[in-house]
Amino acid sequence: MSELTATQRLAIIREKGRPTVHDYIPALFGNFLELHGDRHYGDDAAIIGGVGTFVGKPVTVIAQVKGRDLEENKRSNFSMPHPEGYRKALRLAKQAEKFHRPVICLVDTPGAFCGVEAEERGQGEAIARNLMEFMTLRTPIVSIVLGEGGSGGALALAVCDELAMLENALYSVISPRGFASILWKDASRESEAAELMKITADDLLRFGVCEHIIAEPAGGAQNDPILTAENISDYLAEVLPRLAAFDTDELLRNRYEKFRKIGVFADMG
Repeated sequence: MSELTATQRLAIIREKGRPTVHDYIPALFGNFLELHGDRHYGDDAAIIGGVGTFVGKPVTVIAQVKGRDLEENKRSNFSMPHPEGYRKALRLAKQAEKFHRPVICLVDTPGAFCGVEAEERGQGEAIARNLMEFMTLRTPIVSIVLGEGGSGGALALAVCDELAMLENALYSVISPRGFASILWKDASRESEAAELMKITADDLLRFGVCEHIIAEPAGGAQNDPILTAENISDYLAEVLPRLAAFDTDELLRNRYEKFRKIGVFADMG
């Protein structure tokens, strides 16, 4: 893995031209059929979901949409989902459970949308319900952080059996800018915050939060999207059969233990 700082990785994942789920879904999944709506309020363009095939087997794909230009970002609310996005994700996950399809979540968001309308429609409840329901979903779940994995907006699609991160991806309880704004009342100290927070893929692999790092070409996925998609495909081809080999009760026990161990530390006196 390249020796880049968190600040350098933050710049890479925010570069214009970095591949998004609009690039990865066609490259990874055949016969993808998008499904819309949460059956409560409406559809949310910040989360795309549907059914496709991976190496000939059906899978459910749920992905956060980061735009490749200003117009795409406006349509997807800059990858900040509303409650209906998370409820759509849960609807598709429960459908996958019913038909015994593995769920593949592609995470790329600075965080859930925090506007008044999102709060009025139950943003906190929608995220919390995803955390609860995904924890006991009786089918394999794999989540991959493609770029930014920010706060509960990312965690709502990252309760899984195995979490992987692209080499330059970041995953954090809050964005570095938000961290700096709250702790120091100075958003301009974003770079300093990014270094303190220990949010790179290397950090999180060491802490046991993620299980696998997917290599990117030098300079980031934007320099060779095809190679990056192939690396993701290789990882999925290894992890999906491995998770499918567990019986459901063992799968759920392992998922529970994965999250119970996070944050455990030893007091050396």
